[in-house]
Amino acid sequence: MEELSNEMIMQKVADGNLDMLKVLFDRHHVHVYNFLYKMSGDKMLSEDLTQDVFYKLIKYRTSYKNGSFMSWMFTIARNSLKTHFTRNHQNHLDVGVLEFRSVEPENVVLDDYSHLQNALNQLTPEDRELVILNRFKEIRYEELSEIVGSTPGAVKTKVCRVLKKLKKIYLENI
Repeated sequence: MEELSNEMIMQKVADGNLDMLKVLFDRHHVHVYNFLYKMSGDKMLSEDLTQDVFYKLIKYRTSYKNGSFMSWMFTIARNSLKTHFTRNHQNHLDVGVLEFRSVEPENVVLDDYSHLQNALNQLTPEDRELVILNRFKEIRYEELSEIVGSTPGAVKTKVCRVLKKLKKIYLENI
């Protein structure tokens, strides 16, 4: 199955071969979970929403129209997260900044990843989402523009500006 593209596999799922969804799940469930966790900071919620994303891939499989599978999947993930916050009357901004507790003595400097995560948490949810999808999940500008409903040029400009903002926040906190 490794030689089949995500789009080819999803088309088979859309045509009724639901067994092929396992291949997509195996390839992408960690990516979806990590995206949702970086956006929400809640492990349990991220696990639940990851399951929901793959449930919706089955439920809405007939709406898949041979586009970019990654764009389609991450659009479903974004919408699931937004729906969760809307139903619970929360805003992305209500999500607390993740706390990173070190098991080392207090005089030991935290690793660079915790500083990066803290800097990411200081961005707006929209900005954080762009950086996570583009830099961590390696979603290309064309696909990202489909996900967020914009043009590739506008997305590229926005990502560049967000990265400058992230760099400034990161360097201020070191």
